[in-house]
Amino acid sequence: MKRVIGVRFRYAGKIYDFDAGELDIKKGMHVIVETSRGVEYGEVASGVKEQERPQNAKPLKEVIRIATEEDDRHEKENKEKQKEAFSICQEKIRKHGLEMKLIGCEYTFDNSKVLFYFTADGRIDFRELVKDLASVFRTRIELRQVGVRDETKILGGLGVCGRALCCHSYLSDFVPVSIKMAKEQNLSLNPVKISGVCGRLMCCLKNEEEVYEELNRNLPFTGDQVETADGFRGEVNSVNILKQLVKVVVNLPNDEKEIREYKADEIKVRNSRKKQRGKRAAEEASEEKELMKLESLEKNEKKKSKLND
Repeated sequence: MKRVIGVRFRYAGKIYDFDAGELDIKKGMHVIVETSRGVEYGEVASGVKEQERPQNAKPLKEVIRIATEEDDRHEKENKEKQKEAFSICQEKIRKHGLEMKLIGCEYTFDNSKVLFYFTADGRIDFRELVKDLASVFRTRIELRQVGVRDETKILGGLGVCGRALCCHSYLSDFVPVSIKMAKEQNLSLNPVKISGVCGRLMCCLKNEEEVYEELNRNLPFTGDQVETADGFRGEVNSVNILKQLVKVVVNLPNDEKEIREYKADEIKVRNSRKKQRGKRAAEEASEEKELMKLESLEKNEKKKSKLND
């Protein structure tokens, strides 16, 4: 059994596992560890837990030491140096006339490397820039091109809700988000309303997805033919997912129609349009597969006939 801790190197960053060894480490403390980037200063995001590692798993790197006051001072100095390095790199980018946007800078704890994060529309030839920066900082230079979501995570900001962005405040990893989630939650499919600061679908659409999926199971779809508890038949006009209410255009005895509201458990679906569409789509997909098989067989037969000729 290994004594494992989770370490985070930036605010709301990804958590990495390390072997705590015999050190008495608690959540919230700072530690010095060795990573693929070099020696790093990180915060303990999850306390010590006993963990059985699979035999074929890569061995965990051990924590070098618990951060001392000297280590804390050195980390603060690095933060100040990052600001200066950022300004210098921006100046060098302008000098070389490169179409790239610098968004972040990091020093490794041991100052063995300086990392610069940037965004660009395409590939950038920054070889001359790296040489120029290396002559200034006298250390290894690494430039990393990141996407718009990573850019927003690094820079931060406020969402339409008025709160700090999810990706910058607490999300360690980006979660897959799809347009289906917006449909499940009965949201407007206007890209402006369901897109975040980064221009991609908002991460928060995932937060309540499971709840909406569960609530939608009890509701009919708009356009379904239903029968109500008071004996009327009609068509679903709209649904209120959170209140579990359904508005139905009911057919009255005098050939008139009226919109009435019912609880979800007060109606019974007689004919579901969505199920019919799904069934038809499945049939069409099956027919398409059969056609593809036939076309493939015909091609093979033609090839055989040519060979025989």
